[in-house]
Amino acid sequence: MPQTVSLSVVVPVKDEAGNAASLAREIAAALKDEGEFEIVFVDDGSSDETAAELLALRPELPLRILKHARNLGQSRAMRTGVRAARAEIVVTLDGDGQNDPADIPKLIRAFRAAANPLVGMIAGERVGRKDTWSKRAASRFGNRVRRAMLGDTANDTGCSLKLFKREVYLALPYFDHMHRYLIALVMREGHEVLFVPVSHRPRGAGRSKYGVWDRALVGIRDLMGVMWLVRRFRGPAEIEEL
Repeated sequence: MPQTVSLSVVVPVKDEAGNAASLAREIAAALKDEGEFEIVFVDDGSSDETAAELLALRPELPLRILKHARNLGQSRAMRTGVRAARAEIVVTLDGDGQNDPADIPKLIRAFRAAANPLVGMIAGERVGRKDTWSKRAASRFGNRVRRAMLGDTANDTGCSLKLFKREVYLALPYFDHMHRYLIALVMREGHEVLFVPVSHRPRGAGRSKYGVWDRALVGIRDLMGVMWLVRRFRGPAEIEEL
């Protein structure tokens, strides 16, 4: 495992046996021409063979595996992975295989082409979603409400395929479920967010950990909290060392 890497890919997983190993191989294949990289899986208290399947791949892939002793949620798992990441640039994606790793180079190219120090994130926006009708409808409604209340300009904050600067992420206020509001929080800090269309695939093994109503109920409370955070911030500081 090289100590200096140019890219860290962070993947939170919970009971994804049957998906995690194939996803790890796909990520490695997608990044074979992108320099030195590491793949950081965070097992968020799985009760199946997720960790065992990943451990079997360590001899062949630049793979690190972190494990929570109990389930703490996707946002905490993501935070664990980003804090452990060795690279300055981090990519995140879901562990169920619905995000296509082949889209990662597209995000990398967009970030490099921007060549703008104010760009703190490249966010994927799913095209042709393979979710159920009810999830797609709920997502469209939720996105309209969120844009109206936060003004984050995003069409799809639920897409976990994102590229960002590690230092930008670590400067954000942490709370559970914050992964759904990363775009608004990054913009709050004065950074620009660029959007890139990405593909979406049907889930492979297992089943979704989220339903429509549980997300809606939690989302209302979280949205109020993020609105408070945005309004109680005076913007980024211009600092000069004297």
